[in-house]
Amino acid sequence: MSSPSTPSWWQLFCGLLRQGRGLVRDSLTDNALDPLPLRRHLRGYSLPMFRSDAKAGASVALLDIPQSMAYAAIAGLPLQFGVMCSAVAAMIGSLFGSSRFTVLGPTNATAFMIFSYFATEPYLDRMALMPLLVFLVGALLILGAWLRVAELTQYISRAVIVGYVTGAALLIIVNQLAGVLGLSLAVPMADGTSYQPRTLPGILWQLVQKLGEADLIGLGLAAATALCFFGLRRLRPSWPALAMALIAGTLLGAGLRSLQYEVATFRDASFTWLDLLPPFPDFASPRFLADFSRLFGLAVALAFLATLESSSMAKTLASLKGQRVDGNQDMFSLGMANLCCSYLSGMPASGSLVRSSLNFQSGARTPLAALMNGLLCLGGALCLGPVVAYVPRACLGVLIICVALSLIHSRNIRICLQATGSDALTFLVTLGATLMVPLHVAIFTGVGLSLVLYLRKASQPSLVEYEFNQEGNLAEAADPARRQNPAVSIVHVEGELFFGAAELFRTQVQQACADPNLRVIILRLKNARHLDATSVMALDELVRVLRSKGRHVLISGIMKDIYRVLRNAGMVEVIGKENLFPASPSNPNVATRNALRRAQELLGTTEAEVRIYYDAGKRREE
Repeated sequence: MSSPSTPSWWQLFCGLLRQGRGLVRDSLTDNALDPLPLRRHLRGYSLPMFRSDAKAGASVALLDIPQSMAYAAIAGLPLQFGVMCSAVAAMIGSLFGSSRFTVLGPTNATAFMIFSYFATEPYLDRMALMPLLVFLVGALLILGAWLRVAELTQYISRAVIVGYVTGAALLIIVNQLAGVLGLSLAVPMADGTSYQPRTLPGILWQLVQKLGEADLIGLGLAAATALCFFGLRRLRPSWPALAMALIAGTLLGAGLRSLQYEVATFRDASFTWLDLLPPFPDFASPRFLADFSRLFGLAVALAFLATLESSSMAKTLASLKGQRVDGNQDMFSLGMANLCCSYLSGMPASGSLVRSSLNFQSGARTPLAALMNGLLCLGGALCLGPVVAYVPRACLGVLIICVALSLIHSRNIRICLQATGSDALTFLVTLGATLMVPLHVAIFTGVGLSLVLYLRKASQPSLVEYEFNQEGNLAEAADPARRQNPAVSIVHVEGELFFGAAELFRTQVQQACADPNLRVIILRLKNARHLDATSVMALDELVRVLRSKGRHVLISGIMKDIYRVLRNAGMVEVIGKENLFPASPSNPNVATRNALRRAQELLGTTEAEVRIYYDAGKRREE
């Protein structure tokens, strides 16, 4: 038998070049992004639609301004970073997104990921590095949208998201407890520096140790603010409870200060409109490459998390109206929003579930509702800067805790723990990593584990040996060790044959070939899928080893995609065309019958026509 011809390096290069051109052509034609999808919503826009959008935009803005200040505080940034991110991201996102209800801006998870990273690098100036970080996030999102990677988010286990969000919510709660109690978590070191605990046990230990130093005035303010918040949500669900509770707490704090009580406020955090234009990083600076390499991993994690948040929220809300969204178009809008935030005092933006849900419930009709919300937030950023100095830290801290509590969904946690063992393990590992390591590491830990567990399940093909029964039919072998015809073995292969299954596939076939009397093995690949280079090499080694021992390998039921891989890899010449039997859609057993005839030729014997069937439930005779 002639060996397969080896393609030249030039042929390989030309083949790769043709594939690359095909990918680029598909990206520029079928997968092209819409540069301004908002124009579709403006066609037929009416006054009633404007009223609905204006009402929704105003309702979301009343929640957005105090909530964005809270997220900036979580990230350890000045409050204007959160307000400007909400304003700019909401406006820009409405221009380029496909979702009607999405409101972009800072979120709990992204804010705490920033805090977690910079807590491990206390020597870094987060304010100076923030524009570059947001720019990197935006650039990565735009590149990902062009490459259509948003479609890959469907392969991320929901258990990862539930574990990550739950862990982030717990960390937010314990961190804000320090602000509510008026305590500092910094641990003095022997060299005169201080250390900030960043894991859940470390933070809780410091809180317990310093509990006797708690500020009772701040604790009372926090309790009153929380009561106001939950009371409004219960009695007046349609009212902006977060904004009204923050205003009530601020007024109560002002009254206490007039009575000469000491109240901790954000008096050093007020800002003017001049603070909304930070200096953008100099790309020609010698420090740029060092800052770039330092922030790139965090930017990838933030872009990944923002894509997950925005995609899951947009699909959920769209499904309630029977609409569809384009995940890559929304990823593009997210990237554009982050790029614009990098030139203003903004932090990384994502899709907010809370604000988007409120936008939907308030009757938004088009993305113009998010645009109006952004304009109102921008007005708040320009006009309310000096007012920030009067907001008590305890009041804002307890409202952050209230928001974080809403992220812990007991039903989702129970489902993850009870559905399957792999889901429970993924949830617990992701939750533990979130509580013990930086969040940009924790999210990839959970994703990596979920993919490993999935590949482990998928890489277990089923190999079942068949034999002739007393009626002359082909059936599953009761005892392969006592094969009726010791010279022929028919092995039905079912499942994935990608790289993860290659070794198991080869091992199981070798076990089937352990009988020294065996001379012909027929592999039925009708239900085998996703053959790749690793499995092809395993098959190549198996064929050559068996042939060196005077044995033969026949393959029956080959589908077109499997045959294409074998042909491209040169395996057709190695196995021999006469030993390959394509599947027949009209008769799934004819390929195996032909393979049996070929086996008889190789053995030099002739036997009567054999009746075969595929499974016991769907018997068919030939």
